[in-house]
Amino acid sequence: EQTGEIRASAKGIACVLSPNMSVGVNLMFRVAAEVARVLGDDYDVEIVETHHRFKKDAPSGTALKLADVVAGALGRETKESVVCGRHGMGGERARKEIGVFAVRAGDVVGEHTLVFGGIGERLEITHRAHSRDTFARGAVRAASWVIGKPAGIYDMHAVLGGGMP
Repeated sequence: EQTGEIRASAKGIACVLSPNMSVGVNLMFRVAAEVARVLGDDYDVEIVETHHRFKKDAPSGTALKLADVVAGALGRETKESVVCGRHGMGGERARKEIGVFAVRAGDVVGEHTLVFGGIGERLEITHRAHSRDTFARGAVRAASWVIGKPAGIYDMHAVLGGGMP
């Protein structure tokens, strides 16, 4: 619903749209895509996200975006690849699934860990937000960057030098 309103507004102004305004998280998206492309289907992919007990959605938009980025880099459809939790699922893990797990505890601002599990090794990429100020700093950076841009929707990838997607 909100995304539709933003897209309608962007017909006349430049907007930056992102599920997370943290610069670190958005760099994590970029790194995740590259790692997924290099490792390919030889590694299992899991995402574990942790937030404070009051967070209303699970999994978080950031975790879902991370899954979407990895699925895209692997040439997979997100909807067919993502499994949110495994309660009640017996048997072996499907080779091409991307597991997403949500933890809600205490006052954790936000933590996202992307796991690439191979035979004999595991690579983990983690971002931890210790303060909500990090999101404000990213939003200010995006607002400064978008000034004077042509009308349209941009993402943090563009803000961080990636060009228009």
